[in-house]
Amino acid sequence: MKLTGPRVRTRVAGVAVALALAGGGTAALAAGNATHSAAQPAARHDAVLAVEAHTSLLRYLSKNKGWNIPVPGGGPHGVTPSTVNASAGPHGGTDDSFNWSGYADSTTTTGAFTAVSGSWAQPVTTCTPEQRLTAFWVGLDGFANSTVEQDGTLAYCFEGQPYYFTWWEMYPGGSVTVGSTVRPGDLISASVKRSGTAYTLAVSDLLNPANSFSIVQDCPALTCEDQSAEWIAERPAFSIGITPLATFANWTLFDASRTANGVKGSIASGPNSSAIDIIDATETYPLDTVSGLSFGGTSFTAHWLNSY
Repeated sequence: MKLTGPRVRTRVAGVAVALALAGGGTAALAAGNATHSAAQPAARHDAVLAVEAHTSLLRYLSKNKGWNIPVPGGGPHGVTPSTVNASAGPHGGTDDSFNWSGYADSTTTTGAFTAVSGSWAQPVTTCTPEQRLTAFWVGLDGFANSTVEQDGTLAYCFEGQPYYFTWWEMYPGGSVTVGSTVRPGDLISASVKRSGTAYTLAVSDLLNPANSFSIVQDCPALTCEDQSAEWIAERPAFSIGITPLATFANWTLFDASRTANGVKGSIASGPNSSAIDIIDATETYPLDTVSGLSFGGTSFTAHWLNSY
């Protein structure tokens, strides 16, 4: 996830942002009218707060940012394994990262990967007054090179309340927020598919279709090398530091697939799949760990432990 100010865009604007972000539907509309219902002040407050949250998020996302930040050495550094999930990749073992957790398949062969996909139910995010951000996504590249073609959902904590969005990104281009009415429990399916130099990024929200999108972007073969596929829960890292990992209920990804060298398969199919845990800055304890693969290598669970 690379997020830059001038290129951050949204397809929802003006009053529509206030209504959509508030998630209030007719209640938010009523709050904008000259009515005197008992619910009006609360509805108006929610709508205003939602607009402020979105403005704050876009400001947050405008900070210069890096992609995966691996821990030197790549493996566990004094980490106590989660008592809930045992982290074990089927081929490459477990890698540590300061901002990614999940799974990645990788190779040194340029152009090997042409597709990646996965589904999940949007986890509930629990907020404190501190601003926190967690993104859930699938993508190509980024594990060991300098581009990422990705899409999914994100949860942003603003003044103690969670706000959920769908988004896509062609790193090093900016992050693009799309849907703003994602709710916990929404069934999300995300995919990135490449044909030549054209990338189709698509996210579907089964319960709230307004959050769904499909867009085609181009990236030259010499720039986007397509050397990895990922299924990731991320706390974005910026030039000024890494965001605290928002507290989320277990993120279970299922129906994961990738196409490498023309063959569609699961995460476990390789060519070189590895589990990834988020580790704290002192390399002492995990912030998030992932389970082993299940259902034929198509599913795993990311488990939140700490924020920073």
